[in-house]
Amino acid sequence: MYRRSKAVAIMLAFFGGVFGAHRFYLGETGAGIFYVMLMIFFSMAKFPVTAILSFVDAIRMLMMSPRDFDRKYNAHLAGQANVPGQAPRQQRQQRRGARGRGRQQDILEERRRQSSRSTKARVNPYKATGIKKYKDFEIDEAIEDFNKGLEIEPRDVSLHFNLACAHSMVEDKDKSLFHLSQAIKYGFKDFEKIRTHDDLAFLRIQSEYEQFEENGFKLDAIKINKAQERGLLDDDVLLSQLNKLAELRKKGLLSDEEFAIEKKKLMRR
Repeated sequence: MYRRSKAVAIMLAFFGGVFGAHRFYLGETGAGIFYVMLMIFFSMAKFPVTAILSFVDAIRMLMMSPRDFDRKYNAHLAGQANVPGQAPRQQRQQRRGARGRGRQQDILEERRRQSSRSTKARVNPYKATGIKKYKDFEIDEAIEDFNKGLEIEPRDVSLHFNLACAHSMVEDKDKSLFHLSQAIKYGFKDFEKIRTHDDLAFLRIQSEYEQFEENGFKLDAIKINKAQERGLLDDDVLLSQLNKLAELRKKGLLSDEEFAIEKKKLMRR
């Protein structure tokens, strides 16, 4: 299917209109045959009827806008994108749909980028450094980092579990049991891991652990009151704060005198 040209149709009307050439070109076969018959009939009378008619057709097409010409003579191309000046409803809907999908994809992509940035922003740096130190058997240093991590996210299950393992490794049963109970409180459910993990071996041989497991891995049955639990956590926080002061002094941000003053303030709490 070809597109009919307005310019070609006008030229055919001027120079071949007496034979109905422009009508055949425009797909009006019946009208073209009618022109031929008129030409034969009136040629005997020597009256150029078809010449006059084709001249009128040429003027009429010349006065038509490209849009009107296409609407009348190129309607067969209405579903194609190469018809100039024409925007069929289906094409417009498709273009709007494509633009809408494009905007939706842009919005979704931006949300994914924001989510990724937000996730990166929430990454706890002390968890990674603590795990590395723990694997290198630098247990005390790992405990410091895990405690710093808890200051950022107090409900982090893995930090509490790692602290339970680390305190068990240094044979501090009370802190180990406390952080293990905190891990379970905030969602840790792998009780088989608690029963078999090598780093909790010291904790498992303690009588308190036996009561802890018998009570469904709950700390309530053990004779440790809330003040004792709070004290265990306070010890960890105090250690972390003292370590921060030491780092500030090491970096030159605190003088020895300022360090001593701040340390006394912490110890009085």
